[in-house]
Amino acid sequence: MTLSPLISPVAVTAYQCVSAAGDDVEALYASLIANRSCLKPLTLFAIPFDTLVGEVTSLLPAIRSSLQAYDCRNARLALKALDQGGFRASVERAIESYGPARVGLILGTSTSGIYDSENAYARLHQDGVMPDDFYFTKVQTAQATAEFLRLELGLQGPCYAISTACSSSAKALAAAQRLLNSDCCDAVLVAGVDSLCRLTLRGFNSLQLISAEACRPMDAGRQGINIGEGAALILLEKPGAENVDRPRLLAVGESSDAHHMSAPHPDGIGAATAMAHALRLAGRDVSEVDYINLHATASTLNDLSEARAVSSLFVNPPPCSGVKGLFGHTLGAAGAVETVVSLLALERGFLPGTCGLREPDPECRFPVVAAPNLKVSPRLILSNAFGFGGNNASVLLEAA
Repeated sequence: MTLSPLISPVAVTAYQCVSAAGDDVEALYASLIANRSCLKPLTLFAIPFDTLVGEVTSLLPAIRSSLQAYDCRNARLALKALDQGGFRASVERAIESYGPARVGLILGTSTSGIYDSENAYARLHQDGVMPDDFYFTKVQTAQATAEFLRLELGLQGPCYAISTACSSSAKALAAAQRLLNSDCCDAVLVAGVDSLCRLTLRGFNSLQLISAEACRPMDAGRQGINIGEGAALILLEKPGAENVDRPRLLAVGESSDAHHMSAPHPDGIGAATAMAHALRLAGRDVSEVDYINLHATASTLNDLSEARAVSSLFVNPPPCSGVKGLFGHTLGAAGAVETVVSLLALERGFLPGTCGLREPDPECRFPVVAAPNLKVSPRLILSNAFGFGGNNASVLLEAA
């Protein structure tokens, strides 16, 4: 049955990523092909339990003096991604083509500058006063890094942040597509940025979700998640003759099942709804999907819920895998980071593996890709990002 699309596709004209798997997309691609975990013991601060994390340990760039009020780890991660592989030049080209007022910016984040706030409050505890150079609204608030990027690039279009836990930057892609479809913008920079902090690690540990060893998504013996950090930047533009050779964002399906504050619906109802909605918006059938990048955090309940969601929607599920065993769960950045993974799979012709997988959970009634498959070139990919409170998003991408 042929379905009519309910939203127009947009072109993905540039993308970049910084994570524990490397400082740019070339390093990320090499890590995906090697399928070797980049998770290591935490060095940024001390915590009272054992785990591995996806920490970015390379040098982060300095914030220029005129924007020092925005200086925090989150902003520096975003700046590092911006200056990799010519991505800044792609944004500047869009600004020159359309004008700064026609280029928007939407950020997805969950931690934002909490790490730097923690450090500031430690100074308060020690000295009795907050540091003079700490600006809460320009560091910790969700929109802080969005404002920093807007000022750094000289953008004048719509600029805001979305914070819906681990689906944040996937939902930012949905919002960006709507800005383009409604003619509010000609180009939108989507950023997914999250940095490690004590609150997140201790919080997930209090929920008994943290693994002491490298996580094993969709594995029968999985023990929990590893937290990571990263920054992914994706430039979206209206489709035209000048970008016909670029991949397309077809649609983002969104749902909110609100089953529980931190646990997904056991049957994956919200996850299945998000995937089905992405396909319906794009006018595509389940049989057309070549690969699913699973959210697959390696927590017992989340992986089981997603497995049931896939099985309920797909009679003959396509190959699936989860990549968080490489660089950890990057939380609010995960939707954008793993959209970049999916774009690499589309453009370079491979299926990512599931790093850490030993024995697939028998509840996973679909083919789980253990090692990267370099003989398959997918054309249509779903990439899932599911957050606390049932905030679900599924990104549908198509090759050029």
